[in-house]
Amino acid sequence: MTVRMREMRWWDIDRVLALEKDLFPEDAWSRGMFWSELAHARGAEATRRYLVAEEESGIIGYAGLASSGDQADVQTIAVARDQQGTGLGGRLLAELLRAATAFECHEVLLECRVDNIRAQKLYERYGFEPIGFRRGYYQPGNVDALVMRLTTDQATEEKKNG
Repeated sequence: MTVRMREMRWWDIDRVLALEKDLFPEDAWSRGMFWSELAHARGAEATRRYLVAEEESGIIGYAGLASSGDQADVQTIAVARDQQGTGLGGRLLAELLRAATAFECHEVLLECRVDNIRAQKLYERYGFEPIGFRRGYYQPGNVDALVMRLTTDQATEEKKNG
């Protein structure tokens, strides 16, 4: 089946929330959080980029990025359980990195659960490096986050060596 990527819109929120609650039951985003993010994703002053990946069956993944000045933050990446390991997470991340470039960001940060090794390895493949921890970041489970960073210099170096 063909996977299509497109901009997330307000009418996607209910389907995105269903996937969000399945993947992140303890710390799922609320409807209001998605609405707030999408409010900053349109127009000349946009500072956000949110995407959905879909097949005929519906939304199978989504991702979001926030930018401020020359720094961007990966807000979320989610891939349906039956699509994990197919490369969809990498495709979503690559789209977010293109958005960071369009926003003229020279640094991209993200937080990743310390127990999500699969995601950490994905981010490392794209040149992200660990820079610290946020203790108890994911609530209510009180799970620590690994903070990772990609800079323009790292991305350039990865492309040369990759």
